[in-house]
Amino acid sequence: MLSVILCEAETITKAVVDPLADLLGTWSKEINVWSALLRVLLSVALSAIIGCERSSKRHAAGFRTFILVSLSATVAMMLDVYMVELTGKGMYLISAASVIAIAILSANSILFSSRSQIKGLTTSVGLWACGLLGLAVGAGLYTVTAIVFVALICCLSLFPSIEKYLKNRSNHFEVHLELKNIKYLQDFVTTIRKLGMRIDDIECNQAYANSGLSVYSVSITVGSEELKKYKTHEEIIKALSTLEYVYHIEEMN
Repeated sequence: MLSVILCEAETITKAVVDPLADLLGTWSKEINVWSALLRVLLSVALSAIIGCERSSKRHAAGFRTFILVSLSATVAMMLDVYMVELTGKGMYLISAASVIAIAILSANSILFSSRSQIKGLTTSVGLWACGLLGLAVGAGLYTVTAIVFVALICCLSLFPSIEKYLKNRSNHFEVHLELKNIKYLQDFVTTIRKLGMRIDDIECNQAYANSGLSVYSVSITVGSEELKKYKTHEEIIKALSTLEYVYHIEEMN
């Protein structure tokens, strides 16, 4: 099914005007030594920028991983385009296979921490998107590549601050809570209620069973209108951390 879609897409793209390709010249639209070199270098350069952004934030998949994913997708697409042009028929099987392989690779980059948090989800989707970017480069869709690259960089670099602001103002949040003893759990629940908040769920974290601490994942809803208006999650958590029986508390992503 995916191969059929890619074939139909190729037919459509032949009729689509690509401003950047027109600017570069007819050679850039064809599969030749110079266009192949351009596409490979472009794929490596764009994916390197994305990889640097991920590496700077200490994510598992970084600089080289993003380059290899994009480069492999670019080469797969160029091979498919070349085979179709050479034989005059065929399907984009290599490109389809590369999309599936990248999806599997991306899924394997998702991890679960000892604090019951999902790690690497954004990086996983970023790898998959970078693979699709490589396919666009390999197909010679330079304008589409430029638009997708800018959108991808914005999602990874600029949008996190907006996401953090929205999450910090949300009425719902989840915390990782470490109490000095299990007997203080009731005191914590009572304090939360007095502050005008509600506990929706408490889950004991078995990863800390022999640590001497009582550790939980706690889902909290802010009910007080005053807290909704004036307090952020960071301020609420900072206030809760001052409780003498709280060993450590932090918001979960």
